[in-house]
Amino acid sequence: MRSILLLPLMTGALTVTLAGCTVGPDYAGPPRAASDGATAAAFVRADAGAVTAAPPVADWWKPLGDPLLDDLIARALAGNTDVKAGEARLRQARAALGEERANLAPKVSASAMYAHAHVPGVAFGSSDGSDSSGGDSSGGSSGTDLNLYNLGFNASWEVDLFGGQRRAVEAARAGIEGAEASLADVQVSIAANVAKSYLDLRDRQQRIALGQQSIAWQEEALTLTRQRLESGTATAMEVAQAEGQLASARAQIAPLAAERDAYMNALAVLTAQEPGALDAALTAAGEIPLPPATVPVGDPARLIANRPDIRAAERELAADTAKIGQAEAARFPRLSFMGLIGIGGTKISDLGKLDDFTALAAPQLSWSFLDFGRSKAKVHQSEAVRDEAEARYRGTVLTALRDAEDSLARYREGRITVAALARARDKAAMAESLTDQRFQSGTATRVAVLNARRDRSSAEQNLVTARAALTSDYVAIQKALGLAWR
Repeated sequence: MRSILLLPLMTGALTVTLAGCTVGPDYAGPPRAASDGATAAAFVRADAGAVTAAPPVADWWKPLGDPLLDDLIARALAGNTDVKAGEARLRQARAALGEERANLAPKVSASAMYAHAHVPGVAFGSSDGSDSSGGDSSGGSSGTDLNLYNLGFNASWEVDLFGGQRRAVEAARAGIEGAEASLADVQVSIAANVAKSYLDLRDRQQRIALGQQSIAWQEEALTLTRQRLESGTATAMEVAQAEGQLASARAQIAPLAAERDAYMNALAVLTAQEPGALDAALTAAGEIPLPPATVPVGDPARLIANRPDIRAAERELAADTAKIGQAEAARFPRLSFMGLIGIGGTKISDLGKLDDFTALAAPQLSWSFLDFGRSKAKVHQSEAVRDEAEARYRGTVLTALRDAEDSLARYREGRITVAALARARDKAAMAESLTDQRFQSGTATRVAVLNARRDRSSAEQNLVTARAALTSDYVAIQKALGLAWR
């Protein structure tokens, strides 16, 4: 009995000793991708009274105060096809982790077998000496028919001596976190795309309305100019100029209308609907939502932690680091256990004889120590994959810093542009009012009034475009700084 237990005891001791060994590099966190000064610079240079330090917000579009935009973003986050695909990838990652964890446990299976065999030329006698061949005793072919019945259970377990399977679990866990971050990145991008398309739609709608108003004024101006030509107070050149201005104004409406329709279709697709499904809700022109007076950007040090694309790249680096340990473990010996138990015989009733069974238990130690460098090459390959992931991570961080720098700079300059164009609009409105007063007093013509109105309308269109661009820059800030990630 002692000799029977000796091998399991020795094997168990070896397992306990080596099971805590995990080969491969331990992940020590993301590498330093940029200096602290470079990270803070994007915030310091953007200070123009427009940004303040505050905790990051998730629903960044709420301060815009547009219920229709809120509804569109909610629909997109709930039903967009890219979001659904990201959710499916997350479920795949979770299932992969469950599979890797299950690989740490033994594998148990059951089997049932029935076999019928005819052995020619062989006759097995029964215990009382009678012939059991069932053949013709007068010289026909002799043989034996056998029926075999068996029920069996077998189990196998590979001991994770050097941590290869534990590294696989580590990589799968990082894969889940990476999939979560990727899903958040998709959600941020979808929300930003909806907001930008909505802003562009409102911009085109307002510019079309102003353009149509300008066309009406220019049509009236052309009519008056032709009347003046007939009365001899205007020249043919003035009429030609008025006709050219009218044609130019009409030509500007068609591309704006095409872009308006395209943005309505884009919003329908972003919300997982067919093009045209939102036309009824979006046809009425609305005001362009403006950003709040101050934009909270949070702690600059949270930039890298908040952006989901950076988080996803960092988790990919962690997973690829763990996979090096998987490749390293394959170079070392493998210890596995196999067990088998079965019952049966030549009759069905033998399956009930539980005290008469066949059992086998055997440990197996295998080691491909001479594979001519195959395992080592796989380790080098895994290390190169990890280095590639690290380079991508650094590139993602640098891109994020550039996005933050650019978006904040554009937002700062956009505020200045809006203020300047607002002053220009006010001056044009004042000129229109003064011209109208002169017309009322008889010192200006009706054509001069219409030209002043056209100039004011042009200034309004420029201001509308600048306001839409400013709010788009606000959207870009939320995406660049990672403030939109829950």
